[in-house]
Amino acid sequence: MPQGKPAGVRCVQLRPDSSCAIFGSPLRPAVCVALRPMPSMCGTSRAQALATLAALEAATAPTR
Repeated sequence: MPQGKPAGVRCVQLRPDSSCAIFGSPLRPAVCVALRPMPSMCGTSRAQALATLAALEAATAPTR
C-alpha cells in the first residue's frame, strides 16, 4: 500500500490465515518491521488483540 494503510482497511499483504505475505522481505514496510507487540497490546486472546488494534487505528486515524 504505497500511500499507507487507512484505518479500518485490511492490509493487502495479509493472507486468508492473517499471516503476512511479505514477512521477512525487504518489501515489508518499516512500520511493520518496527512493530514489537507486547502482552499489553495482544492481551490473552485474538479478540483482545484485534480490539486493541481497532482502538489504536481509531486513535490515530486522520481527522476530517
